[in-house]
Amino acid sequence: MTRDVLIQCLYIVAFALFIYGLMGLTGPRTAVRGNWLAAAGMAVAVVATLLTPGMGNWGLILLGLAIGTAVGVPAARRVKMTAMPQMVALFNGVGGGAVALIAWVEFRQSDGFAHEPGYVAIASLFSAIVGSVSFWGSTVAFGKLQEIISGRPIGIGRLQQPLNLVLLLVSVACAGFAVAGSGSEWLMVGLLVASAVLGVMVVLPIGGADMPVVISLLNALTGLSAAAMGLALDNTALIVAGMIVGASGTILTNLMAKAMNRSIPAIVAGGFGGGGGTGGGPVAAADGSVRRTSAADAAVQMAYANQVIIVPGYGMAVAQAQHAVREMADLLEAKGVSVYYAIHPVAGRMPGHMNVLLAEADVAYDNLKEMDEINREFGRTDVAMVIGANDVTNPAARTDPDSPIYGMPILNVDESRSVIVLKRGMAPGFAGVDNALYLDPKTTMLFGDAKSSVSEVTEELKAL
Repeated sequence: MTRDVLIQCLYIVAFALFIYGLMGLTGPRTAVRGNWLAAAGMAVAVVATLLTPGMGNWGLILLGLAIGTAVGVPAARRVKMTAMPQMVALFNGVGGGAVALIAWVEFRQSDGFAHEPGYVAIASLFSAIVGSVSFWGSTVAFGKLQEIISGRPIGIGRLQQPLNLVLLLVSVACAGFAVAGSGSEWLMVGLLVASAVLGVMVVLPIGGADMPVVISLLNALTGLSAAAMGLALDNTALIVAGMIVGASGTILTNLMAKAMNRSIPAIVAGGFGGGGGTGGGPVAAADGSVRRTSAADAAVQMAYANQVIIVPGYGMAVAQAQHAVREMADLLEAKGVSVYYAIHPVAGRMPGHMNVLLAEADVAYDNLKEMDEINREFGRTDVAMVIGANDVTNPAARTDPDSPIYGMPILNVDESRSVIVLKRGMAPGFAGVDNALYLDPKTTMLFGDAKSSVSEVTEELKAL
């Protein structure tokens, strides 16, 4: 078997593992195996690429692999589940940045694509623009999620979109001159700088409520830039892997946008989502309207219920309350109470955030119910316990046409016979709007840290 045939065979094996790995991610039971299969596929693709003749300086390649491993493995192992969205944003951005740098290197080594076919120049410059936008946009998304940058929309008003259009035109103009035959490296520098500023200016005006969709969109862009770079380099692995990432990211972005009843252009236009705080007690406007409860009363309500639905949100993730929640649910089930978990597609800060947290606490997969399935159950539910979820339970999305979240599909928590909300205070969620559910006469508030509150309820259940 010749080297070329071996390389192509290895690529085919890698592609098969990519596809089977992606198929495994469709369900929680097979997700871990899917990740391992995809990782094995990437390892095979890397080996195949390294076997390509004329790969270059092996010392630098091995140094890069060593540095990447030394940084990536500890970071992935030590990251908290609450910080997983930030890590995804950062790692995705690094991929886009790598593609942009490769395009720059290709520009320099080919004297401005002087002796390359037109499609190579076009694909490389497209990769440079999109990769740079993805890197800098992902960096801003990381800063917002990490609260280094305010989660509120940051923009320049009506000039925002014209400025973004100008930056895009500058990037495309630089690319056009480069394709036309100008070998000036300043064109590439101008392209990268303009697209970098564009990435920053696109994401800054987007609020925290839309950040999960932004991460997914930037992930899709990184995949497309990698596929285009694979076309320029004639690297089959980059083309296939990039297209898989781009296609899956695009589908996920579309699904999340539909879950929020918002168009992708509206999300990119920014200006929505306030980055809610954690607050202290109830705000003054709600005094006299909000009903408080105690851990003892909450325990009694749930212990004598036939069915309880737990609605987890980002507050549960922040408090790391998933293990305490599972312990409480186990006690309720031991008393004959049916317990389910209502999972909204955009609860938390990334798709599947709540599923991963609850799976970590060994919650049975069958008890995790997606929005469309669980919404039918709230009408016959005795108690719904909301743990740190906000916007995804706000009935204003159905009833108030003036609300910025009007039309967004929500969990029908307000249809339950009674609602217990665990929350630190009355601060709004990432959309920056007050939750009408908290003022419902059948809703009671148990203020405090979610983990402490759930533990107190658990102790009261044990005493019953």
